[in-house]
Amino acid sequence: MTSHNSCTSGGMRAGAIAFILLGSLVLAGCSGGAPADPGPSSSAAESMSPSATPTPTPTPSAVYKPADASGPAQNVPVPVLPEVAKTETKEGLEAFTHYWFEQLNYAYQTGDVAGLDAVTSPNCDYCSKLTASLTTNYQGGRWLAGGKITTPVSTTSFERSSDGNFQVILQVLQSPVIYYETGGKEFRTASDGSNTGNVLLANFVNGAWRVNDLHPIR
Repeated sequence: MTSHNSCTSGGMRAGAIAFILLGSLVLAGCSGGAPADPGPSSSAAESMSPSATPTPTPTPSAVYKPADASGPAQNVPVPVLPEVAKTETKEGLEAFTHYWFEQLNYAYQTGDVAGLDAVTSPNCDYCSKLTASLTTNYQGGRWLAGGKITTPVSTTSFERSSDGNFQVILQVLQSPVIYYETGGKEFRTASDGSNTGNVLLANFVNGAWRVNDLHPIR
């Protein structure tokens, strides 16, 4: 049996008008037509999409290391003055007193007394001797270990005395202090720890607290 192409023979039998009207449909059916545009390939689409922003890797914070025979303390946190400590209130004086002893601890661990001096009156004789001693003990590559100070008890009536000062009564504890020089050798005998009662005198001048004196209770 002779085979016939249904598309071709159908097209020949159709009238001229039908051929004109259906020509485009017959052409698509017989030839298969041009393939539909599938759009961009998956790889092209991927290349067109914006690249993801890499998540930044957090910078590790420096780790605090206390002093020992191998060297001085490292990465000692710098004390920050609380906002309340900037107010002439009972709470402000208490917060400031705590901050002052944090600065003293910082000086013991680093030999840097600038922060302590900034909140201490030069008229505080005991304070001046203390900072001078710390500065001397950090000269020539020397350093201190220990000496941590805590104030487990502190109280104030927040009453201004006749000399303009406010008093804070404190219990001050300090751990033993070890004195090292280059090579980790002790250059003087370690001091014992202490547990003493103290009176801190401070006043509020030009919008800030200052320590005017510190002495043991006798």
